[in-house]
Amino acid sequence: MRKIELDIVALSHSVTQSHNYAVVLGEHGGSRRLPIVIGSFEAQAIAVAMERMTPNRPLTHDLFKNTLETFHIDLKEVIINNLLDGIFYARLICLKDGELIEIDSRTSDALAMAVRFSCPIYTYEFILDAAGVVLEESEEEEEVEAEERTQPKGKTASLSSYSIDALNKMLDEMLAEENYERAAEIRDEIRRRGEIS
Repeated sequence: MRKIELDIVALSHSVTQSHNYAVVLGEHGGSRRLPIVIGSFEAQAIAVAMERMTPNRPLTHDLFKNTLETFHIDLKEVIINNLLDGIFYARLICLKDGELIEIDSRTSDALAMAVRFSCPIYTYEFILDAAGVVLEESEEEEEVEAEERTQPKGKTASLSSYSIDALNKMLDEMLAEENYERAAEIRDEIRRRGEIS
């Protein structure tokens, strides 16, 4: 079966399930999208890795990554390999000493690991046919505009009144409290001022 590469294009609150999130995967070089509902902890784990934030203590997915690396196991790719009764299934394809090893995984956990290892995410045509949506050209433009508006103006303005020292202290506090959303806002304000890379 031919594998289709996917990219994470959005992470947002789920419209259908209030306490969950949706990760939207986009067909690499295509217009199809694959929305998957995930839990808040997994959404946080994906967001932390995508934003390249470093929590004070390792999150569960960081621990698993460190464990794989300690035993010289490399995550080569993630495959969303099945869809049964509305539930997505995934596998981690790992490499150890030249041998490929497949590990069964929840899709949300597999995505959190893929972001940490910067490895490709794949699925198959039958899954995109069953659960994918095709974006019209105007929807694609709206999606790009929505990504450009991810930083609320009000929150940035309120942070602009703080000194760099105060922002760095706030950033440390937010990371200690594991409030990664606010920490990302503070980090973005510091970056806007050119104080961190």
